[in-house]
Amino acid sequence: MWQTILQRKSVRMIAMALLVIALLAGVGLGGVMWGRSTEALAVAQTATQATPTVISVTGNQEILADLYDRVLPSVVNIQVTQKVSASSAPLPFGFPFETPDIPMRGEGSGFVYDAEGHIVTNNHVVDQADQVIVTFYNGLWAKAEVVATDPQSDLAVLKVTPPRGVELRPLPLAKPGTLRVGHTVVAIGNPFGLEGSMTVGIVSAMGRSFPVGEATGGRYTLPDVIQTDAAINPGNSGGPLLNLAGEVVGVNFAIESPVRASSGVGFAIPVSIVERVVPALIREGRYRYAWLGIAGSSVTPELAEALDLPENTLGAYVQDVTPNGPADKAGIKGGTRRVRLDGDEIKAGGDIITAIDGNPVRQFNDLVSYLVTKAAPGQKVKLTLLRDGKELQIEVTLGERPREEAQQAEQREGFISARAAIRIARDEVQRRGLLRGNIIETVATFDVQDGQHVWVVELSDGRQTARVVVDAESGEVVDVEVEK
Repeated sequence: MWQTILQRKSVRMIAMALLVIALLAGVGLGGVMWGRSTEALAVAQTATQATPTVISVTGNQEILADLYDRVLPSVVNIQVTQKVSASSAPLPFGFPFETPDIPMRGEGSGFVYDAEGHIVTNNHVVDQADQVIVTFYNGLWAKAEVVATDPQSDLAVLKVTPPRGVELRPLPLAKPGTLRVGHTVVAIGNPFGLEGSMTVGIVSAMGRSFPVGEATGGRYTLPDVIQTDAAINPGNSGGPLLNLAGEVVGVNFAIESPVRASSGVGFAIPVSIVERVVPALIREGRYRYAWLGIAGSSVTPELAEALDLPENTLGAYVQDVTPNGPADKAGIKGGTRRVRLDGDEIKAGGDIITAIDGNPVRQFNDLVSYLVTKAAPGQKVKLTLLRDGKELQIEVTLGERPREEAQQAEQREGFISARAAIRIARDEVQRRGLLRGNIIETVATFDVQDGQHVWVVELSDGRQTARVVVDAESGEVVDVEVEK
């Protein structure tokens, strides 16, 4: 505990100076200022009255302790089981019986969404699960039904009938747009299976973007992602990121770390997406995304130089336009000639989108954010473009983003699916006994290696990652390696 004692006459001027510094820095002499800065007010009163006082962080600690007690009953542990075929395991010669399926387990976190028993978690936590068990804070549990999943936001909704002794306490959602960089946030979940763990940090950044989906050709960008230094580890996925009022500001889903553990860079799906996607999953079983039908990137200094654009040109560069998509029908142009950028070829000559419905687009993420959180299929939007140095305005009727299943069948005809590749990879890892823990993270990426179409499947138990290369045509395992 820090203590500052302000004496009478001899230190009055020092006390006033400390007060000014503390107020300007936004920090009370006893620690970070919370709420209405009561500690700073206490210092001010002390300096004015010139009487001794002791400033502590006890009040701050009590805020966090009370928050934990209030929120914990709403946070759940999620255990999933998937049956993996053992038919690929080596058997004694002449063994006459079929081998049983081998259960593989994983876990994550979630939170109570409403009084009807809906639980929010990540899609990747329950993807391909054959059984889902939800365990509450008091140790009681219930089997859960997967209501719907959305790989494009990495959100999923479960439903449980709470056992006797469990009262459902839904967590409130924070109002979008109220979170700021520097705000204190709290993550509660089950890292490494340690139930009810609480970590505290700040919002490190906002507006990050992430590729999400089923890791096939139809991946999209998830916008407005929150970055935090609150410790997030394997098992935290699907748990809530909270403000100091106990409101959900995001759903934890990813970390940036070379060792698959917290390195102070964690990510959460913003509440602006949660509040749109989750009700649609409950109501319709899916969320209908507005679709423009373009591919591109933000204009960077390197891209501007390669495209011969004026300096400090900002916007979303349109490299490709989906044939017969909304943008194509409206006359938006993609690139037509190829240029080199950092050793890769890109298409030059495309439009640059600088605004949508009057809202500035300074980077590609701004455009995606508007489409995901403010637009809907069938809605008309007005795009402001730069084309050959001239500003244009084009009205576009947005479509509905194609469902990934249809895209996969169309784009990967003749190849096994990502799900099939994952099952093959799991079988191989299980047969070789490569991972000691339960698999909690799975990514499948379509690739071409040495002229061969393959699925590169990464399976992680939180400590090690097995990388399995599967032939996309035959389903044969081409290569296996394990990284710590």
